[in-house]
Amino acid sequence: MPSVIFPGPEGRLEGRFSPATRPRAPVAMILHPHSQGGGTMNDRIVQRLYKTFVDRGFATLRFNFRGVGRSQGSFDNGVGELSDAASALDWVQSIHPEAQTTWVAGVSFGALIGMQLLMRRPEIRGFISIAPPANMYDFSFLAPCPASGIFIQGLADTVVQPVSVQKLVDKLRTQRHITIHHEEIPRANHFFEKENDELMAAVDKYLNFRLDPACPIR
Repeated sequence: MPSVIFPGPEGRLEGRFSPATRPRAPVAMILHPHSQGGGTMNDRIVQRLYKTFVDRGFATLRFNFRGVGRSQGSFDNGVGELSDAASALDWVQSIHPEAQTTWVAGVSFGALIGMQLLMRRPEIRGFISIAPPANMYDFSFLAPCPASGIFIQGLADTVVQPVSVQKLVDKLRTQRHITIHHEEIPRANHFFEKENDELMAAVDKYLNFRLDPACPIR
């Protein structure tokens, strides 16, 4: 899990990168929660997502958005953070150019940025969106959503109301050519403080499904 520094739009960005274990392995990028609420790449869920993809042989990156840790710049309400994510993906692809598939996983604010990046980068073929802030931001940019993925939401979340995520899922499920999975975890709050194992079990179950050679979703 080497520390890395790579160029971003406003200066250097700080991350942790695990190279791929095999040629042509897929890429995964993990995006952290809102920095103004204390979110960093060392968030507990971000670290567990990172380990999950590393264990599956992905070339995996987690990094700090601008103004967090040793990343330069200052918070930009999502606009600059999306540019940070695009630069981070460019950097991973420069290290691992043979990858043909990319996944993005985001937590809360990071889920928003991940879905925005999905619209810009056709190589992203799978996503994991945890507690996406569908009641705080307009997700209508997903028109149409270009890839299949999963939304995971805690039913005791008082920051992001589960009904807002359900409405987003229902809307995306009307689109053709993608498959949207949706897992709701009882008793889980926005931070999955006591349900972290249940959260990761849902992630693993979905990845087992998608990464199975027999999976019809590609």
